[in-house]
Amino acid sequence: MLKALRFSLQGLRAAVQHEASFRLEAQLALVLIPLGLYLGSTAVERILMVGSVLLVMIAELLNGSVEAVVDKTTPEFHELAGRAKDMGSAAVFLCMLNVLLTWGLLLVPRLLS
Repeated sequence: MLKALRFSLQGLRAAVQHEASFRLEAQLALVLIPLGLYLGSTAVERILMVGSVLLVMIAELLNGSVEAVVDKTTPEFHELAGRAKDMGSAAVFLCMLNVLLTWGLLLVPRLLS
């Protein structure tokens, strides 16, 4: 368990050091997670708001790992390598849309009433 924890922390450290997108999303998470815990009126709302933010970070970690492997194995441009990178990026984008949708559906009705 301790070895797995160490590898996980190394992965987070690598993402912070080498992935600008992950750094930006981590900074946003530092704001959005406490905000979600505060604004959520029920446990389910808090879980949805915080979970949607964490999902973006998870997708970004997976996208970064795909990009690293593709760059290592295929230094020159290849259509399949480009497709793999684009699909990873699309996964992150969909997770970001999920954050907007989740937060919007939970908070906009409160603002309108």
